[in-house]
Amino acid sequence: MPQRKVALACTICGSRNYTVASNPQRTERLEVKKYCKICNKHTIHRETR
Repeated sequence: MPQRKVALACTICGSRNYTVASNPQRTERLEVKKYCKICNKHTIHRETR
């Protein structure tokens, strides 16, 4: 079964900086603290659909 790829978007500026493979068993959206090159700092990135 191929995994679905989803984008991680910055919560501050909304830019989609990262892509990750989605886990089908996970029901809630993924939230990870990552570096945003637009904001030039570490921010929360959320999974977009």
